Amino acid sequence: MIEVRLPHTHFEDAGESIRLVWRETLYADFEKDELARVIKRKYRVKPAITARDGALLVDTDYPDVEKYIAIYIQNNLGALLRNRYTGRKVIYIHEGMDVPLLGYNAFGLIDRGTNLIQVRGVSGCNLSCVFCSVDEGPYSRTRKLDYVVDVDYLMKWFDEVAGIKGKGLEAHLDGQGEPLIYPFRVELVQALQEHPNVSVISMQSNGTLLNDRLVEELAEAGLDRVNLSIHSLDPDKARMLMGMKSYDLEHVLDMAEALVNAGIDVLLAPVIIFGVNDDEAEAFIEFARKIGAGKRWPALGFQNYIPYKFGRNPTIAKLVPFKDFYAWLRKLEEKTGMRPLVLKPKHFGMEKREFIPLSFRPGEIVKAEIVLPGRIKGEMLAKARNRLIEVINTDAEIGDRIKIRIVRTRHGIYIGTPI
Repeated sequence: MIEVRLPHTHFEDAGESIRLVWRETLYADFEKDELARVIKRKYRVKPAITARDGALLVDTDYPDVEKYIAIYIQNNLGALLRNRYTGRKVIYIHEGMDVPLLGYNAFGLIDRGTNLIQVRGVSGCNLSCVFCSVDEGPYSRTRKLDYVVDVDYLMKWFDEVAGIKGKGLEAHLDGQGEPLIYPFRVELVQALQEHPNVSVISMQSNGTLLNDRLVEELAEAGLDRVNLSIHSLDPDKARMLMGMKSYDLEHVLDMAEALVNAGIDVLLAPVIIFGVNDDEAEAFIEFARKIGAGKRWPALGFQNYIPYKFGRNPTIAKLVPFKDFYAWLRKLEEKTGMRPLVLKPKHFGMEKREFIPLSFRPGEIVKAEIVLPGRIKGEMLAKARNRLIEVINTDAEIGDRIKIRIVRTRHGIYIGTPI
């Protein structure tokens, strides 16, 4: 019996297939019959294949089978990778693909003209919040695939951006979904902590994937703050808002306290839907005080729900103008003594910095190469001038070179339409 083990991997027997789980967040299914045929072509035997205790077991005594099947799995892993939380196909982006990491909203880096750089190594989410602005999660009706960016490639681009933006940067790990599903989450925090231009590392998270071990690893790696998305302190209401019957509010609250105890600051970030959870504002404030949130930064970041074109917009939501929302926050400040609740960039040490120069002008026509599929129907990603362009309403295919009219350049996120 040959036993096959790979780094950061465990194998599971899934009946007619073997499931490889990589770094807890990604998986790939290999059919047992196909693995057996691969071995038979090489060694003239067709062994039984199973998995036990995290190892792949091949019922043969040929000593070279272990190395041979390991190489086969590694060579075919990329084409089979899927997101463990969404079940969607994953495109693994690495240096050899030469895909720019500036220009697109779902992965890479985003500069909004301050000393904060958004770092997006992954797309996808393990929850399906009823108010999600990008229709993310396992129950998404529009998102058809996910991306994962190799950590070394992500840091290569971050280094270039940091060289332009200067010192005193905040690297903020966020994305269209949950950053903790990134398979290199701890390594990314460690690499950012070692970067000479980075002063603060923060992360947006729903907290569900945290555990005591991961909290300690993130703290040791250098994570400074987590903006924690908790939208209700009532378990039933929280499950409804998060869109998952499995949502464990008690676990998330425990992890909030664990983060603080590990030296990672916590900012509670509830989305307020008036008529649904606005009556819990004082309870959020009380919980923040209880766990000691907000040691270096504000303890709470209440957000006003607003609908988005491609988001999930619940009918229960009552829209409140921002003028009224800020008045509501000021009343809370007066009543509870919790300040600040009306947040400003200065509360986070944010300052204006020169934008990374734009590569395109609105209305400009450029010739670009289609390099990746997009996340929604009719969307593809094109490359030109070392930037990505989201091409909408197109039927172009990978490898095509097409003319595009640039229709959006705000914050260096480029959207174009085919001509």
